[in-house]
Amino acid sequence: MTSNICIFRNAFVVQDKHKQQKGLSRSPVLSSPNSLSKLGRSRLFNISKNCVGEGEPFLRERKMSKAGALDLASGLGGKIDKSDVLSAVDKYEKYHVCYGGEEEERKSNYTDMVNKYYDLVTSFYEYGWGESFHFAPRWKGESLKESIKRHEHFLALQLGLKPGHKVLDVGCGIGGPLREIARFSSTSVTGLNNNEYQITRGKALNRVAGVDQTCDFVQADFMKMPFPDNSFDAIYAIEATCHAPDAVGCYKEIYRVLKPGQCFAAYEWCMTDAYDPNNQEHQKIKAEIELGNGLPDIRLTRQCLEAVKKAGFEVVWEKDLAVDSPLPWYLPLDKSHFSLSSFRLTAIGRFITKNLVMGLEKVGLAPQGSQRVQAFLEKAAEGLVAGGQKEIFTAMYFFLARKPHSDSE
Repeated sequence: MTSNICIFRNAFVVQDKHKQQKGLSRSPVLSSPNSLSKLGRSRLFNISKNCVGEGEPFLRERKMSKAGALDLASGLGGKIDKSDVLSAVDKYEKYHVCYGGEEEERKSNYTDMVNKYYDLVTSFYEYGWGESFHFAPRWKGESLKESIKRHEHFLALQLGLKPGHKVLDVGCGIGGPLREIARFSSTSVTGLNNNEYQITRGKALNRVAGVDQTCDFVQADFMKMPFPDNSFDAIYAIEATCHAPDAVGCYKEIYRVLKPGQCFAAYEWCMTDAYDPNNQEHQKIKAEIELGNGLPDIRLTRQCLEAVKKAGFEVVWEKDLAVDSPLPWYLPLDKSHFSLSSFRLTAIGRFITKNLVMGLEKVGLAPQGSQRVQAFLEKAAEGLVAGGQKEIFTAMYFFLARKPHSDSE
């Protein structure tokens, strides 16, 4: 009974309205919060509240994340020597348009740029977000943490994960989604990440969570994966492959290591069709998001979809999940929003963090350059909120794609 409750607490089950594609079996689609009746949403939400945050797992989870000021200070800079953090910030900023950088330079040096970014920001992310560094569509009355877990379960359900499946998380961060999906679906999940600091942190969290025997990490570039062909039963990416300098090349690698007949699902960061490349305000918003999030370039949703097809996948269905979300996905970063459950992400919480970092840097507990990292993350938050409000950017363009059984299929 418990397993059934935990499945349905995250499922928005509706009849699929997408066109059935040749050769693809269709099942009910698990869609956005608006897909259920008011009564259905109420029942599922009540079940969710009873499943989340109770007992020993909840207490263990609270102990896992770095939560205090000294934890924040100790992690700043990641694997970068503390004396080199300021120089790393300089180099990172110069990659971006806001500081005169060029797109081609970001793409050709994406490994260095993205690694510097995550060394510099991971401690801030964990301090503010916990272990899962991503957004989610959200119900009214639903906490940020609950929405994030549901968003992760949604992927697992879309992929049809079953006990014993071998799954790959592409761009796994410190493994928050990896651990949640592994526990939810009783699968073995491998996290692929090119950042040494995040992998070190993720392995430690796996041990605390008790999933270190079924979940592991591999340090590698997702443009050149160190796996044999046809290795995985399912693959997913959560707001990660937006870091790829070439979407087609990245998706081709995913295609190569996925078993024939199996699926790849992703949430992508994209500019929407409402984005006008000739509009200076739109350009500024895009540049702020790229600077604050370590991105070489943000693709349009249609470019992303075309890249999936060029890689050889059959698209089962795709949708911008931000469109039907009752609450804006960017709400946690909106300065007009206040929440005790995600206090550190609010305007007041970020102001406190800013002054905290200033003080820690002044007394030498945080490395020089930490304030500048906090500053470009704040700029990123402004860009994300503006992009969401103007509907020119989405953090949750979803697609489910299948690798054919044969190239001729």
